[in-house]
Amino acid sequence: MDGRAAGKREQQVDAVTLQLVKGALRSAQLEMETLLSRTAMSPFIREKKDFFCALFDEAARLVVGTAIPIFGDLVGPVLAHYPAAEMRPGDLYWYNDCYGSKGAVSHSPDQVFIAPVFAEGLLSGFAQSWAHFNDIGGLRPGSLSPDATDIFQEGIIVPPIRLARDGVIDTEVMRVFTRNSRFPAMVTGDIRAATAAVRLGERRMGELFQRFGRATVLAAFAAAIDETRRIVRDWLRRTIPPGRYDFTERIDRDGHGNGPFAIRMRLEVDERGATLDARETDDQAPGPINFIMSPEVPRLAFGIYALARERSVLLNQGALDAVDAVRVRPGSLLQPNFPAPLGQRGITLIRVGTACLGLVNVATQGAAVAAHNVYVIAYLRGRTVEGEAFLLTDGIAVGYGGRSDADGIDAVYLIANENYPAEFLDLSYPVRLRRYAINPDSGGPGRWRGGCGVIRELEVLAAEAMLSIRIDSVDNPPWGVAGGRSGRGGCCILNPGRETERHLPPLGDGILLHRGDVLRIETGGGGGWGHPFDREPERVLADIRGGFVTAERARADYGVALGADGCSIDAAETARLRHQRGDAKLFHRGAYFEALP
Repeated sequence: MDGRAAGKREQQVDAVTLQLVKGALRSAQLEMETLLSRTAMSPFIREKKDFFCALFDEAARLVVGTAIPIFGDLVGPVLAHYPAAEMRPGDLYWYNDCYGSKGAVSHSPDQVFIAPVFAEGLLSGFAQSWAHFNDIGGLRPGSLSPDATDIFQEGIIVPPIRLARDGVIDTEVMRVFTRNSRFPAMVTGDIRAATAAVRLGERRMGELFQRFGRATVLAAFAAAIDETRRIVRDWLRRTIPPGRYDFTERIDRDGHGNGPFAIRMRLEVDERGATLDARETDDQAPGPINFIMSPEVPRLAFGIYALARERSVLLNQGALDAVDAVRVRPGSLLQPNFPAPLGQRGITLIRVGTACLGLVNVATQGAAVAAHNVYVIAYLRGRTVEGEAFLLTDGIAVGYGGRSDADGIDAVYLIANENYPAEFLDLSYPVRLRRYAINPDSGGPGRWRGGCGVIRELEVLAAEAMLSIRIDSVDNPPWGVAGGRSGRGGCCILNPGRETERHLPPLGDGILLHRGDVLRIETGGGGGWGHPFDREPERVLADIRGGFVTAERARADYGVALGADGCSIDAAETARLRHQRGDAKLFHRGAYFEALP
């Protein structure tokens, strides 16, 4: 992307115009995403909000995006096949090819749609939508089975193609794609929603050019990118001293009997800038936890962290400039060789993010955020009693890491996404939601508690169903910082409390369930920040009352004892317990953790 960056423009933009353009960009992006969520047919898009929209300048630089470090150079794969000089108004491009896009998309259900935007007869920008489609073929319904051994088992692959020329959609291409889905009507509706969002973005950008003129708007784009870049680079200089920092993260398993897998990162900072080296990461996995880590992913992870308290700037190309160079090794978990499976790359993506946080913590002696858990995915597939096929794809929330000034966030599903409401599950699928609650004691104890995961308990009402489950961070739970303790892992239990009770594997597929079976999924929490004994007893008591911490763990983890009434603090016993303070290591993950060389 940087190679296509526009050169310096002579025209300057005044501060008022810059703010107006930034506001218009934010508004356009929000409007695109609202349209997409309200018109899509897939619950994964409509209810869970697993999508984002973005706008780019004429040099394909991001001018406004979403705070999800999941994508790479989105426009580049299209320009590699369709030169900008040959594009026309009304064109529309489409792809989901992970290897062909060099990780711009990182698993096959993610569909990218892009339209060029013209002003004054010249190519002036691009509008884009990205959305996770619920089923695009492959080994099992939902396309992302942990059993997959290559990417061809994860659904149809679409290389960058021109879906529309001069505004006319190629319906033949759409027919080929939808024929590969087990739910063609749903997929067709999602294509229409995603392309409508792009067309809306194209229109809103056109209106912006008409209002201010092409030269002024492009100058404002450049100024907004420069503004973000200055803030990110200044954060790097202020926060991370020159030096070399190492951090290792671990993934439990790949679903094929292998693991753990280590992600090893080194950050080197000097007067010339910052370099991230991940070449010592373990080799690619036989199972589908591989992740084609585009350089933009860790760059954006650092950029998002740097901009966490900067509400007035846009998340754009400038956010990628905290790190100058990213190095990976072909054949590794972060740069697998084709056709390695990628379907469960979400595990590795999250661990890349926490490895970046670990590097910041090492460099600052624990001033950053503790690790968060990996969001859980459950697929329930089968037929209703009436014989209708159904696919319940449920991304389930976990806890995020504690911060130096606040508790971690409870019940979060991948930053911007949402959990299915209880009413939606009961009305839309042959299941009954028996319990949906905070998972107590899952958040890592600390001065600032790690966020808690949730408990989701479903009763199967279908005659028969097949379960696919993904839970990570069980053997290698999210680490705590500055004396904070690790978060606790999740589990999946079939028929809890019955004679047939059994714990299911954390990462697996092909698990048959029958009518009346009960499935309990407990998700894990984030790491804590600071020593638990430094947490005010009143906060611990509030956690007990709120269902986040049990009285037993309050005593064991926080040194807080309750009085005989069970509702107040026993100050004398609390003082006695806290006198036995224990250690306060920088990081904590029990016997499994290995942060420093």
